[in-house]
This record gives sequence, C-alpha cells and structure tokens, in this order.
Amino acid sequence: MQSEDSFFVSKVRLSNTFIKNQVRQALAEDLYPHGDITSSLLRDNKIVNVKLISNQKAVVGGLLFAKSTFKQIDKKIKFTIKKKDGSLVNRNSVIATIKGKVVPILIGERVALNFLSHISGISTKTNQFVRLAGKKCKICCTRKTIPGLRVVQKYAVKLGGGTNHRFNLSDEFLIKDNHIASSNIKKLVSSAIKNKKGRKITVEVDNLRQLKEIMGLKFNTVLFDNMNARELKIGVKMAKKYYETEASGNINLKKIKSISSTGVDRISIGSITHSAPSIDYKLEF
Repeated sequence: MQSEDSFFVSKVRLSNTFIKNQVRQALAEDLYPHGDITSSLLRDNKIVNVKLISNQKAVVGGLLFAKSTFKQIDKKIKFTIKKKDGSLVNRNSVIATIKGKVVPILIGERVALNFLSHISGISTKTNQFVRLAGKKCKICCTRKTIPGLRVVQKYAVKLGGGTNHRFNLSDEFLIKDNHIASSNIKKLVSSAIKNKKGRKITVEVDNLRQLKEIMGLKFNTVLFDNMNARELKIGVKMAKKYYETEASGNINLKKIKSISSTGVDRISIGSITHSAPSIDYKLEF
C-alpha cells in the first residue's frame, strides 16, 4: 500500500531518503555542469497547470520518484497523484497533475519521465507474464539488473505482480552450472547443507541425470534450466514432493503458458528487468 512516507514491497523498503538519493543522483547527472541552459532563456517564469499522461496501456510505477524530482527542484511545486503505483491504466490516462512555475517543471521533466518510463516498463512486462502464467505459478526476477538500480527494479517487479529472487550473492546458496562445471554437484550441495546457517539452498540442473544424482539431499529448490516443457514436466513430477521447483532459461511470452502448465512452482525471467521496453509518458501543458 503506497504512502507519502515510505512503503514496503517484498524485501524492498523505499523510504523518502532512498527515493531522494536516487533522484538527486539523476538530477546531478542531467544538470552538470551548467544547469538547464535552454530553460534559463525563459524570462516569464509563470505558473502553469500540467497533466502527466500515459501514452499507452501500462501498469504505473515510479510516481514518488517523479514527485521527488520536481520537489527537489522547487519545493513549491504541487504534484498530485491521480493513479497509484501498481494501477493498470489505459492510453491517455491522467496519472498526475503538476502545478508550479514553468522553468523548474521543464528542468525536471526528463528525469521524472525517465523514472516513470523505466519502472512502469518493468511492472508492465512483469504483469504480462503474471497474467499468462496463472495463479498457481509465481513469476520472479533475477540479479540481471542495471548496476545501482537493483532495488528500484525489484520494486517494479512487485508492482507488476511478480516476486523477488535473491537480492545479492549472500541471500542464499544458488549452485549453478559453472559451479558444477568447476566441481562435483553432490559435493557442492553437501557442503552447502553443512554451511547453511538458515539460508535457502537452490540447485540448478540442466538434465534429469543431475536431478537423480542429488535427489534425497536436504536442500530447498530445484532450478530446471533451459529444459523444454516435456522434460520439465517429468522433472517437476520427480521433484515436487520433496523440493520447491523453479524453471528458467530463455522463457518468453510465447513459452510461458506451456512452462507454467508443467506444474512448476515458479519461473525466473531475467528479461523483465534487463529488457523491458519503456512506457511512453508525456507532460501536457
């Protein structure tokens, strides 16, 4: 539930301080070294009423970042949210209104829209997968995020109805193909169990032979990587009674229904953070 002070999404707590710091960095990048030299040409810094409009159907995300952008430039700007983060809006929907002097609004326009476009893009893409996967299968993101924006992007995934995978390398043990290629799968799992200390253990398998090798060991999740729906269905049937099951690897909107129909508990998709198209917004003066 959104509030003006802070709000929680999974492990993500977006405080005012966090949002302000993210916005401050973005503004510094845009205004270095001499500010907005074009908007400074305007001599009549009049009060204007502006509508923030979505140019396409989307799941809205990033409104508090947009609000913070304008407020950091001019505290007197009035930013009124009309649609909350997580709302599904149609083309031409007014998601916020802005009242204030024209120059600071022009200065903050691109930074505010960048946050909105990016966060909404991820939440919208995630929601497309969530709707197709159905209620019994969770869609989760990965660590394939833009450096410095992981918390923001994982927040966006939650807005779209998805769930968050681990946030960093110390959140859980995730034994992947390159670990296995450098060692022995059974030894690695056994070692993780010994050093568990309350952390979750996920083991990636590329084939059913690897699954059979680790069956019976006490870990949490089997991650089936790059398996077709037929093979995945067999693997899920073998593992489901003992482990949580997860699928990953080049899963797109065309494949999602066939993958989720195998009975897998969750599907991890890197593209919802690293390749989600931006949503188009505009300021209408």
